[in-house]
Amino acid sequence: MKVHPSQLQEGCLIIEEVTGKTKKPIIPKNTVVQSIHLSVLHKFQVETVEVGPKLSNGKPFVPTEQKVEKSKEASASQAKNALPFYDHYLEAVKNYEAWFESWQGGASIKMHEIREFIVPLIEKAVESKRELFLLHHFSTKETYGAHHSVAMGLISAYIASALGYSRGEWIQAGLAGLLSDSGMARIDPMITQKKEPLTEIEHEEVKKHAVYSYRLVENIASLGAQAKLGVLQHHERLDGSGYPLGLRKGKIHRFSQIIAVSDMYHAMTSERFYRNKQSPFKVLEEMRQEQFGRCDHQVVNAFIKEMTHYSTGTKVRLTTNQMAEIVFIDPAYPARPMVRLEDSEEIVALKEHADLHIDEVYDT
Repeated sequence: MKVHPSQLQEGCLIIEEVTGKTKKPIIPKNTVVQSIHLSVLHKFQVETVEVGPKLSNGKPFVPTEQKVEKSKEASASQAKNALPFYDHYLEAVKNYEAWFESWQGGASIKMHEIREFIVPLIEKAVESKRELFLLHHFSTKETYGAHHSVAMGLISAYIASALGYSRGEWIQAGLAGLLSDSGMARIDPMITQKKEPLTEIEHEEVKKHAVYSYRLVENIASLGAQAKLGVLQHHERLDGSGYPLGLRKGKIHRFSQIIAVSDMYHAMTSERFYRNKQSPFKVLEEMRQEQFGRCDHQVVNAFIKEMTHYSTGTKVRLTTNQMAEIVFIDPAYPARPMVRLEDSEEIVALKEHADLHIDEVYDT
């Protein structure tokens, strides 16, 4: 059914992609509505939204009478709390697209311009974890590249902050994350925009982007040596299986591992042309299990700890679309707590159900 955004409520399921006045997607289909989505719909002045007949908890969705003025007041309140970050983030994505296009044309990186716009956003990101880890909702197949780079920058800064780095250092880590894929501008667009899986030859060409990115940043005075190493080495792995140099533990800078974790997380949770997105918490489990020995375990553990730092009573949505409440957290399995299903009151230990994962976490 089509409804005005003012008639929506949290838990509604958006079943058709929502586009803005530029016709670019701003909310993907199959998104469960949260307060941030209501704010975005208001910001982009969306007229109608196609939603399903049931809420995420299985109850019927009954649209309320359209109350535009009340909706405006509610949206204004939500905007005050949430929009500054997301508005800034979406502008950053648009700016990155413009910067990337200029790099494709042979232009150098204008670091002063980037810092002026990105540093305040990095500072917001470090203060707003809850919003930061919803960034994958805003990425679409068509806009993945720009979203991915901006998200890598923000997540990298957050992880660096969680690891105890100083403000100056986590800003450097964030800038390095943002620019780590800048070298993709030197790769043939026929490859980077391909909608099917890459051939082995094409994949080898894409792997050159780490070096290209380093060449773009190596002479930037305001970017420190550790940030430049992070850019060059962000695809290196501790067991020597990475690229471009096949370095091993002891020769890989910590910044590169921070960017690597940010890269993997956002890539795996985002929709891409030849790969479907996965549940954030399923991704965390895979990273913990499959990246052992390949990525810095302190970086991985710090990231997982931050992502799973919720408490008993926290509301979650499972991959079955069921709503539940966390009742117990096992420190050994932080991404797989015991939950109480909202509809049946049944207690479920997620660690005993391999195919069941937390899909989303809501504020208590």
